[in-house]
Amino acid sequence: EEKKLLVYEALEYAKRALEKNESSFAAHKWYAICLSDVGDYEGIKAKIANAYIIKEHFEKAIELNPKDATSIHLMGIWCYTFAEMPWYQRRIAKMLFATPPTSTYEKALSYFHRAEQGKTYLKLHNKKLAAFWLMKAKDYPAHTEEDKQIQTEAAQLLTSFSEKN
Repeated sequence: EEKKLLVYEALEYAKRALEKNESSFAAHKWYAICLSDVGDYEGIKAKIANAYIIKEHFEKAIELNPKDATSIHLMGIWCYTFAEMPWYQRRIAKMLFATPPTSTYEKALSYFHRAEQGKTYLKLHNKKLAAFWLMKAKDYPAHTEEDKQIQTEAAQLLTSFSEKN
């Protein structure tokens, strides 16, 4: 119950941040994240209806800051989720909405590739961009175990990268 209250409170803060500054990529990103979390408490109909809004805000966050790996990665997850939606869920969504959200695995993959640019630039020997993206990954606040693993990997790559130079 406490988590639910915190999720709704976070959504209110994200709304206020957007009202204060619609040009903030972070406000758009966090609004999308919070709205997605709220969907866990409001049922499938609300979750699907919110999917369009979530997508818009992730796209706006990426437009405002095309280098934000988190927004790009989360847009990839959005695409992947709707690409893998089973036929029966798609049929239910179609009954509720004229056109349910859709995406493709290719679109999801393109976002995931963009989010992994630090390691990719390292492989391409573009040291400046590799360092930039790895620093972003290392410095991003960890919220999950996966985030912590990514931070550790980025820090290790940066260390080995600097030792070679």
